[in-house]
Amino acid sequence: MRVVQLSPHSLLFPAPESALREPNGLLAVGGDLSPARLMSAYRCGIFPWFNPGEMILWWSPDPRAVLFPQDLHISRSMRRFLRRCPFRFTLNQAFGQVVEACAEARSDGTWIGPQVARAYQRLHAQGAAHSIEVWLDGALVGGMYGVAQGALFCGESMFSRCTNASKAALVMFCHHFVSHGGRLLDCQVLNEHTASLGATEIPRRAFLAALREMQPQPLADGCWQPQELRLPGTLPLP
Repeated sequence: MRVVQLSPHSLLFPAPESALREPNGLLAVGGDLSPARLMSAYRCGIFPWFNPGEMILWWSPDPRAVLFPQDLHISRSMRRFLRRCPFRFTLNQAFGQVVEACAEARSDGTWIGPQVARAYQRLHAQGAAHSIEVWLDGALVGGMYGVAQGALFCGESMFSRCTNASKAALVMFCHHFVSHGGRLLDCQVLNEHTASLGATEIPRRAFLAALREMQPQPLADGCWQPQELRLPGTLPLP
């Protein structure tokens, strides 16, 4: 197996199964972050991840971290918090601010440099990338963003500026997504935070099969329309 140098004249990617085992999932280098290339990547279960100023790297790890919304773990203390939730939630009303906040939130450095931020804002302008925002007293305190693939949502990053803001964003997103026909969240690589929320790992082949199945499945009308979101009185969660 070898890492493929992408052609500037083609949007094709090598098969995800040809990715390296070490580092896990590295598949290709180069290319650009044009909307067309990004969507070509996501359709194949591939995503970009690289340090600002360095060559673009494309990944498809095995196993793949995913979250089945029905397995979202909400602690008792979080449930109590949500019953008296002080936050206001919106969808697709401050995408650029969410991306900027995600870039600022990483104390260990971030892969979300200006090039990446501009790329995902272009995807958002085309209706392919979406954000959920969490507000407190008029200030943006949490949120997440990612790329839609039918009934599967590829989560890219999330942030929190106050206690429980990112967790509340995920709870609100899962409720909204599932209520419109969504079935699976792609978390890419498992970490301590996503594992604590119920994310798990599945083989890459299983993820790719789910992606192929869910991509053509339409969501209910109005799913991604900019709007204010509300948690239900009783959370339909485990």
